[in-house]
Amino acid sequence: MLMQRNAWLLFFLLGAFSSVQAERADRNQPVKLEADRATYDDVKKIHVFEGNVVLTQGSLVIRTAKLVVMQDEQGFQKGIATGGEGGLARFRQKREGKNEYVEGEGERIEYDAKTEKTEFTGRARVSSGGDEVRGHRIVYDGLSEHYSVTASPTGKGDSARVTAIIQPKNNRQSTPPTEGNK
Repeated sequence: MLMQRNAWLLFFLLGAFSSVQAERADRNQPVKLEADRATYDDVKKIHVFEGNVVLTQGSLVIRTAKLVVMQDEQGFQKGIATGGEGGLARFRQKREGKNEYVEGEGERIEYDAKTEKTEFTGRARVSSGGDEVRGHRIVYDGLSEHYSVTASPTGKGDSARVTAIIQPKNNRQSTPPTEGNK
């Protein structure tokens, strides 16, 4: 019975978030970065932005205390955003073809452009369209469009258990019947 319940939860989580796709037009927009400090190591291809960092690219907005962006020999980038001093790194991005946003936060957010995986760690939360998952670690695979959510390995704190809120698919704003269509 417990295994069946876990299978259903996994099914709902994957179904609820599998359709989450970022606005494709964002990829062709310029990246704007603001920070209190920035350093660049040309040999290692590492950018470090610190202090009230705000990254904007189209509808994508990332707010964090520190952002480290690395580039490999093939030109793929990997970014690590950390909240700093107990804070959270946050992101928000419009969903493709919809008037809604995907929002997420964690003590650490890591994105790998090569694998198209995003990982939220520490008080992790991702929400979209009224659906929400929370846990210690959330991994989203952009290629397979699947999420994995795990609780804290210590079993303590806000992330002691995985929490999911899944809205019914027919939860649309309906208008009350009028005199003519009762």
